[in-house]
Amino acid sequence: MENVTLNNGLKMPMVGIGTFLLTPDEAESSVLNALKCGYRLIDTANAYVNEKAVGRAMKKSGLQRGEIFLETKLWPAFYEQQDAVEKTLKRLDTGYIDLLLIHQPAGNYIAGYKLMEKAYKEGKVKAIGLSNFNMEQMKEILAICEVKPAVLQTEVHPYFQEKELKRFLSNEGIMIQSWYPLGHGDKSLLQEPLFSKLGKKYGKSNAQIILRWHIQAGNIVIPGSKSPAHIQDNFDLFDFSLNQDEMEQISAMDQKKRYYTSTPEMLKRYAEMVPPVDEQK
Repeated sequence: MENVTLNNGLKMPMVGIGTFLLTPDEAESSVLNALKCGYRLIDTANAYVNEKAVGRAMKKSGLQRGEIFLETKLWPAFYEQQDAVEKTLKRLDTGYIDLLLIHQPAGNYIAGYKLMEKAYKEGKVKAIGLSNFNMEQMKEILAICEVKPAVLQTEVHPYFQEKELKRFLSNEGIMIQSWYPLGHGDKSLLQEPLFSKLGKKYGKSNAQIILRWHIQAGNIVIPGSKSPAHIQDNFDLFDFSLNQDEMEQISAMDQKKRYYTSTPEMLKRYAEMVPPVDEQK
């Protein structure tokens, strides 16, 4: 496993398991499988409605809490609820969260960020950050924050490399994390001849080549899967390295092609949506 040191000194694994779109049963099974494979980073969110299942998997793994890096995200409907972090901790059945993010730049996200800063100062959260924020929205947070965001979770993959944003983040000491590391399963990306060629050279799948590129490019990745075989494959990335020429060839594939585009209408819907967090199994 390779780790990165965040801007407050906290060490974070560069590869984790994502639980987006997983039911509670699927999330519990996938997280348990991932932890058995050697993963130590888990990503979930209020809006995924599977935090309780993630907490159960952590307990069932037999690992000490300090061995697991737990990341979750506050949803806009909860930004102004003073007990939002405490309720999240209770669902996860844990005493602290390693990394807590603002999930969307919707609603009163300034209030949400202030809520996270308070939790950080109280020791309930070890690092805080943002998800789905663009550069201008990030500048807004940087202008008012007392605790600097450590991570931005956003869309990054070989077709959408966010080079300008990464330079900005690097100057601010903020790490980037990709939630679409494989391009949302786009076959045109996964079947790129370059990845097939490199896969043959290194004895790896095309997906493993892409994930290895991410790690060497400094992108934290959280591919999600229900398949034990895919979960294992997505972690078998540490016995080879791409050379500089290969990294540059992948860098040249950038098409500025994204699969997720936030709109004002979408953000308005997010602000109004209340995930059924109290109904989860």
